[in-house]
Amino acid sequence: MLSEESHLSDQDLLLAADGELSASDAVRVQSHLAACWACRSRKQEMESAIGEFIRLYQRNFDRQIPPPDGPRALLKAQLAQLAATQRTSRLISWRLISWRLSAAIAVAAFGLVAIAYLVSNAWSTRQPSHMVAVTVPNPSLTPGATILLSRREVCSESNTKNKPVPVALQRRVFDEYGIRSAAPSAYEVDYLITPALGGADDIHNLWPQTYTATVWNAQVKDALEDHLRFLVCDGQLDLATAQREIAGNWIEAYKKYFHTDRPLEGVRQ
Repeated sequence: MLSEESHLSDQDLLLAADGELSASDAVRVQSHLAACWACRSRKQEMESAIGEFIRLYQRNFDRQIPPPDGPRALLKAQLAQLAATQRTSRLISWRLISWRLSAAIAVAAFGLVAIAYLVSNAWSTRQPSHMVAVTVPNPSLTPGATILLSRREVCSESNTKNKPVPVALQRRVFDEYGIRSAAPSAYEVDYLITPALGGADDIHNLWPQTYTATVWNAQVKDALEDHLRFLVCDGQLDLATAQREIAGNWIEAYKKYFHTDRPLEGVRQ
């Protein structure tokens, strides 16, 4: 079942991971996953958590199960003794064995519940601190968008700073990229094509760019935007070319127009 925002539900993702979907639902879910970056990310997180829980369960439970030879030999000896004793003795012995097995099962079940709680709690508490280093946008989510402006109109604008992105729109961008509980200081919801070069106020022109998690961060892209606008307004570069270069791969554009393979320090133009 799809959510109100056209994403797969947790139940669909869990059933898909277990291979328990019907044939038609499996086709629908696989088709959605092929097109939805956010749902693929959620499915991978679920599969990793399930795998971690299974590994912890196996390690803990294997230690609690005694070697098979000992209990089998003990059981054979007890059966031989019971065959030679009176019916009352047999009944008492079986009750004792049953009590011990019940106690062992209860201890094992409690241990499994405790492990499940610890794994679930550890996984959930890690999510808010999990940070995805996004250096270039996903082209299927952020291909870039422009408005129809001439070079003269672009260069006549004195305020070249990007407009603040509304909070509701920022949340949509983070949701599309599968980033939950994003810290405001970690990302800038940035325009792929800056409005200073005719970029549009459109979600297809927005993406969550990291501030410091990588050397190719938001500050470096800001320097490229300033430099390309300078080249356009100075007549050295066509506006459409600048828009195409920064939307195609802004890191390669930076290397091309700054003639370097790494970000320069203190460069704004």
